[in-house]
Amino acid sequence: MHLPTVTHDLPHADLHAHPHAVSRLRAARLARSTKPFLARGGNKGERCDGCRLLPSHCMCALRPALATQAGFCLVMADIEPIKPSNTGWLIADVVPDTFAFGWARTATDPALLALLADPQWQPYVVFPGEYAAPERVVSGLLTDDGPAPVSSVPPGALRGAPHATAWAPGASEGTTERRLVRPLFVLLDATWSEARKMFRKSPYLDRLPVLSLQPEQLSRYRLRRSTRDDHFCTAEVAALCLALAGEHHAAQTLEAYLDVFTRRYLLAKQQLPLLPADAVDVRLAVLAKTGAGATALAGA
Repeated sequence: MHLPTVTHDLPHADLHAHPHAVSRLRAARLARSTKPFLARGGNKGERCDGCRLLPSHCMCALRPALATQAGFCLVMADIEPIKPSNTGWLIADVVPDTFAFGWARTATDPALLALLADPQWQPYVVFPGEYAAPERVVSGLLTDDGPAPVSSVPPGALRGAPHATAWAPGASEGTTERRLVRPLFVLLDATWSEARKMFRKSPYLDRLPVLSLQPEQLSRYRLRRSTRDDHFCTAEVAALCLALAGEHHAAQTLEAYLDVFTRRYLLAKQQLPLLPADAVDVRLAVLAKTGAGATALAGA
């Protein structure tokens, strides 16, 4: 079964007419709701349908257009799609091949099973290795003849530091040219307690390798409380996955996009105006322009 994807090289005016997978899942979840969802401690005003921020803080015009080899499959807990602070939405904004499915213990979407069985993809469940059988755990991407020699997310990979990785899409930046099937990173988009339950009670995930990330940095996500600095939000995990796959520019762009979202969300929550020429906006604009140029050259 071919599952639809949404590309993002669209004019700003067309974003609402071409909703991505998380947006469609959000619309379906809202249609089932019997009462409006009110974000805890958040602003109760009208929100933009394209970015979920207040119209005064809208970031739709900053949405980057990238081409990636990697894809993401978001398996989302019940109310995650309708939370305005959810960062899986940002992944779908940036990565064209992003798929999203609601999770239920007693039923599985047939489209999800079809996606995981699609031979163009090598799925990985991204989850701490301590919760899986040792033989399932990998710390790098798989090639035709075994794991690529990538043991962790390289220090500084998300900050533009030079690093030679063992594999990059369409090129050999390191010491090997072994071919990789396109990686599909399966992210359990939920609170930590929900994600652990989803991991245990989703038998269709049991046959997949478990990618255990080993990041060097601490989480900078500030929109929800966490008792541990090594618990990452979904978009941060996705950026780490992109870096591990050798797609460093895409990783940096997603990280910058998250920074812009976090900054504007908090300003709106505190009822503060946007700052002119904000540093996080400038960094994203530079990365997005570089990415758009690379995409145009690739398509020429």
